[in-house]
Amino acid sequence: MKSSGSLPVLCVFWLATLNAFCLDREAFDIAHYDLNLRIETDQHRLGARGRITLRNDSITAQKIAVLQISSSLDWLSIASGGKPLPFVVQPYRSDVDHTGMLSEAIVTLPAAVAPGSSVELDVAYDGVVMMDATRLTRIDTPQDAAHNSDWDEIAPEFTAVRGVGYVTWYPIATEDANLADGKSLYQVLGNWRLREEASTMHLHIEVLNRALSGEEVEAPELLVNATTCPVAREEGHQFVADCTYRSLGAVVPTFVIADYEVLERPSVVVHFLRGHAAAAAGYADAAEQASPLITEWFGAARSKAQTADLPQTDAAPFESGPFLLTALSNIDPKIAGLAAAHQLTHAAFFSSRPWINEGLAHFAQALYLEDQKGRQVALDYMAIHRSAFISAEKSIPASSPGEAISSLINTNDEELSRSKAMYVWWMLRDMIGDAALKKAFAAYHPDEDKEPSSLPRLIQAQTQRDLEWFFDDWVYRDRGLPDFKVESAFPRKTMTGAYLVTITVQNLGRAGADVPVAVKFPGGEMVKRVEVRGNAKGVIRIETPKAPQEVVLNDGSVPERDSTNNTFKIETTEQLAP
Repeated sequence: MKSSGSLPVLCVFWLATLNAFCLDREAFDIAHYDLNLRIETDQHRLGARGRITLRNDSITAQKIAVLQISSSLDWLSIASGGKPLPFVVQPYRSDVDHTGMLSEAIVTLPAAVAPGSSVELDVAYDGVVMMDATRLTRIDTPQDAAHNSDWDEIAPEFTAVRGVGYVTWYPIATEDANLADGKSLYQVLGNWRLREEASTMHLHIEVLNRALSGEEVEAPELLVNATTCPVAREEGHQFVADCTYRSLGAVVPTFVIADYEVLERPSVVVHFLRGHAAAAAGYADAAEQASPLITEWFGAARSKAQTADLPQTDAAPFESGPFLLTALSNIDPKIAGLAAAHQLTHAAFFSSRPWINEGLAHFAQALYLEDQKGRQVALDYMAIHRSAFISAEKSIPASSPGEAISSLINTNDEELSRSKAMYVWWMLRDMIGDAALKKAFAAYHPDEDKEPSSLPRLIQAQTQRDLEWFFDDWVYRDRGLPDFKVESAFPRKTMTGAYLVTITVQNLGRAGADVPVAVKFPGGEMVKRVEVRGNAKGVIRIETPKAPQEVVLNDGSVPERDSTNNTFKIETTEQLAP
């Protein structure tokens, strides 16, 4: 009897599991979250109840939905219209969570949802969030390094939990991601953020914080990197917050609970742990020093930058918009300004497009270094980032589909959307000047950015120069990198005793650029710029007061595939003698 009675249940489970292999996990986007969180720090526990709105973004009607949370959390119930829905839970391996595994619910909806239509589900789940670096240790990352990267946990002394990509504490639906498989994780997360670009979230957070002995203690500070998040304290050990996120495409929902002290300056608020007051003041000073430059370029801050301390000295920093989590005691004072410039840029300027949002924050770091130590130091800093994305460029197929997929407007590669984009902004600045680029930034409004050409059009409007070819090579498509070579350099002595050098520059690459050309002579050099399109040549004439000795292409401001052929020696002849 027992065996017979359990057979239908086993069949249902077997069929659901079988169907899971052909599921369209990304058929539904979660357009809105309305979640009530209860966090019990002494129990390491997170409980969630609430409602999510699923929108069918596929081209066919969908009767099955997939919802995923961290494997350390358990699904309790899923309902629609007040009626429980049948669902099967299975483990699903994916490195979007620090445990390396998700708890996946395969839900049978009450009716098929048509393309473009939505359905609301009431969900409940709970569990624990403890430090776990399984996804890193199973690919042989040393344990200390793994825990310095995956430091998320709920604990009485210190709580810090990041969202998708670290801890999946709110429901998602993605394909699997594997850290051992190249850039699989970044691609999956990039696709998810693109899909959730317009998704919103409302959180009602209740924090219960008791000492392990059971005695009540004073509530620590709650930080949430939301668009708005007023906090109301209750009786000593308990407080609540109502937080709203306007877009999940460019922010990773994160909450921190810690016994912080606070240092507030005009441009930044620093939340620091006891004993770290000097480090907090040092970072705040660096932010104040960087602030005028960032304001000059990107305008006044939309919101004040928030920096919060981490207790682990070697913990990897984390940023999400103007919110920065870092071990203040371990920040080198020499680079504090770089971190601050990056953070303040996010506080002042926002775009949902990664190549703009992250590219400009990196560009701001180079601007800061130039302002503090000169152009060459800034170029040296940019060179540190160059090698990584040059490697990425070499793997891009030289075909039209490859050019479009890996372009800055489409790429999920962080090296391209950060480091390559930084170079793009620097090259644009060299081409059109500071004033024109600043005016374009001032005219940009993220809510009006409806197509990839929005900001490029604003930039084009500030100059009479044709920039369409540049954006086509570097932003709309990825045509690799230029490869400049001096084909010839012919000097001629003028009637005034000066020397006029005619230089032909060949570009062996498919991407064009405006490149600086320097002619060196005893005691100095003369520099001009020449525009050389992809697989083309450019000619420039440069006059020097003394006999020219050498032509040098590119000062490092334009990333190249090969820079070993950028120097050309000029032979001195009798015709050049005074």
